[in-house]
Amino acid sequence: MIFMENIVELQNLEKEYDLGLVKLHVLKRINLKIKKAEVVAIMGPSGSGKSTMLHMLGVLDRPTRGKVIIDGVDISKLNDNQLAKLRSEKIGFIFQFFYLIPSLTALKNVELPMTFLGKSVRDNEAKAKELLKMVGLGERMYHRPNQMSGGESQRVAIARALANDPQIILADEPTGNLDSKSGKEVMDILEKLNKERKVTLIIVTHDASIARHAERIINLKDGLIVKDG
Repeated sequence: MIFMENIVELQNLEKEYDLGLVKLHVLKRINLKIKKAEVVAIMGPSGSGKSTMLHMLGVLDRPTRGKVIIDGVDISKLNDNQLAKLRSEKIGFIFQFFYLIPSLTALKNVELPMTFLGKSVRDNEAKAKELLKMVGLGERMYHRPNQMSGGESQRVAIARALANDPQIILADEPTGNLDSKSGKEVMDILEKLNKERKVTLIIVTHDASIARHAERIINLKDGLIVKDG
């Protein structure tokens, strides 16, 4: 078996939210290692802590206790600007509701993450075109979100997530707003990215048929990992 370095590690991670009179303990003593190029699904009932874990993995929030280590970097040692830079460079996000900017074309939506990192305008456009062609939208790049189907919009979101060559893709219910045909197309694209680009793919889902695409399924319940296999 070929050894693969861990890209993500959670050590004794806990997350609490202070609600005034009470504290909500959402994640409890989470220990998790995810290897480079691994495909992992995170499942669990509503309120199990899936969304909070996604925020931890995507360094969108800091833990109350414990450590989040991304590609060898302990995020507790980073300030907010350094965290934002790590997020932009290492992690791509795909959400259920796409979150495309309605007034921008598909091309401009995909260019945005590169613009935030101050990259060349000409290079950004060329790369965005290449990514849109890769997800099968070469003929739709000048269309706006309201001119595209849900499946097409999600493919734009995938292209946008890849704009800065992330090592990790976090997909939060990526097919939850799609019909079964479009959902299969999206999963096919994500699987191809994992195989060809060796991108680590972490999918948060309640759908067992989507989870079956993963090499490993992690089940959460009441803020604890109850099964990992």
